[in-house]
Amino acid sequence: MTDLAISVRGLTKNYGRIKALRGIDLEVPTGTVFGLLGPNGAGKTTAVRILATLLAPDAGSAEVAGYDVVRQGGRVRERIGLTGQYAAVDGFATGRENLVQAGLLHHLGHDRARRRADELLEMFALIDIARRRADTYSGGQRRRLDVAASLVGRPPVLFLDEATAGLDPRARLAMWDLTRNLVREGTTVLLTTQYLDEADELADRIAVLDRGRIVAEGTSEELKTRMGGTRLRLRPATPTDGPKLAAAVAGLADAEPQVSDEAGEVSLPVPADPTLVAEALRRAVAANVPIADVALTRPTLDEVFLALTDSEGVGHD
Repeated sequence: MTDLAISVRGLTKNYGRIKALRGIDLEVPTGTVFGLLGPNGAGKTTAVRILATLLAPDAGSAEVAGYDVVRQGGRVRERIGLTGQYAAVDGFATGRENLVQAGLLHHLGHDRARRRADELLEMFALIDIARRRADTYSGGQRRRLDVAASLVGRPPVLFLDEATAGLDPRARLAMWDLTRNLVREGTTVLLTTQYLDEADELADRIAVLDRGRIVAEGTSEELKTRMGGTRLRLRPATPTDGPKLAAAVAGLADAEPQVSDEAGEVSLPVPADPTLVAEALRRAVAANVPIADVALTRPTLDEVFLALTDSEGVGHD
């Protein structure tokens, strides 16, 4: 059986009358990326704060790196790193000074702290700006420095709590590469994010959290399959022809065609059969509906997310 880096059973947390977590269960295998998705207020950050021993649960249990987060909080803190949406670095200190200070806080001693700082500066491509004050860094550079600081103690488990929020596309891609490298070296990453492409790209497994409950869990492909597999999409040249086109292709599959309000695009779940495209086009010609675009596609993780979650969810994240 695969060792678990994180194990959660019935985790519950309330803020007064607001139920932030309603008895969630999670298992995160060692050496993997686990994505925790959900809208604002779903409970993602509450879960991370409990796992990082920053917040006590009201009920349930959780173990991180084999230690109970309530009874053995000190042992847990020795084995985790945490990086959030806002970089927790000292802007008045240089990048190297930030890392050396983090090493001293981990009781490495001055010599080991300096050596570890230099290792991380090279790993995170910060050598050229190591002697600059951190408040002169770009957002992506500060985030990389923040992640580097969280890894000074070589923690086996790293929490990335919306760590790429607000970064430009280039900086986000750099963070993705860093995450992959860490996992290749054996680190377990719990990733919370609202960027669906990020979870799709990085996560080995994904749990969707909504209103404090896990509403779905699986690989990205498993979650997409739950949405009905392959979809046939046809976009008429004239958006107002959408209903007419839907009527023409009705009966191609068991489900009724759906029409978007904006482009008049018609979509319906179908078997993965390329001949259906030719039949759909034949029916469109017979109905005198010019087609601008046609495709067989898989559902996106965005569609899965929207179908599974309540966009108006409220609570503590």
